Amino acid sequence: MTDPVQISDAVWKKIESRGPLYLELGCGNRKRHADAIGIDMLEYEAVDIVGDIESALARFPEYSVENVYSYHCFEHLDNLYRIMDQLARVIKPKGELHVEVPHFSNPYYYSDHTHRQPFGLYSFSYLAKEELFRRRCPTYQRQIHFELKQVKLVFKSSPPFYGRYGIKKIFQVIFNLNRYMMEFYEENLCWMMPCYEICYDLERR
Repeated sequence: MTDPVQISDAVWKKIESRGPLYLELGCGNRKRHADAIGIDMLEYEAVDIVGDIESALARFPEYSVENVYSYHCFEHLDNLYRIMDQLARVIKPKGELHVEVPHFSNPYYYSDHTHRQPFGLYSFSYLAKEELFRRRCPTYQRQIHFELKQVKLVFKSSPPFYGRYGIKKIFQVIFNLNRYMMEFYEENLCWMMPCYEICYDLERR
């Protein structure tokens, strides 16, 4: 049977060395963190481990990873609960998980047929301890391994819409002023002034 995960000898040595490890999930054709091990389903030059993310994470020892980063990857996942369980297994206590995804109001989100999971302010409130927002979300008796430390709304337009980009950056400042403004925006204004993406910072408990 063919191994669904391709890991080079150099990466195996890095994993087995027990030195500091950083991961970038769904890195695509460029990594934003040069020192991170890039994981992706597609075999780009920047990818260090080719394969399904859940299967790739299963190859790492418990509590072996310092920080994990992901940029526009989580919206493509069908198995978010299982991914979070694997991340909880491999990330060290006090280690960080940084996730950036399209906000559910982003009009471009719906054009990509590979998108599976929408995200909003409260998406990780169902998966983590959270005291940021007034609205309370249930965790459905799941064991909670992370604490949600910060959420940020990002407003922008893709080139060549530079004028719109500048206006949306003003929205970004206003709606990130405090948690009340963030919740007011998403409940009442998001379909009039769509948000481009949302960023989450979580800490392993």
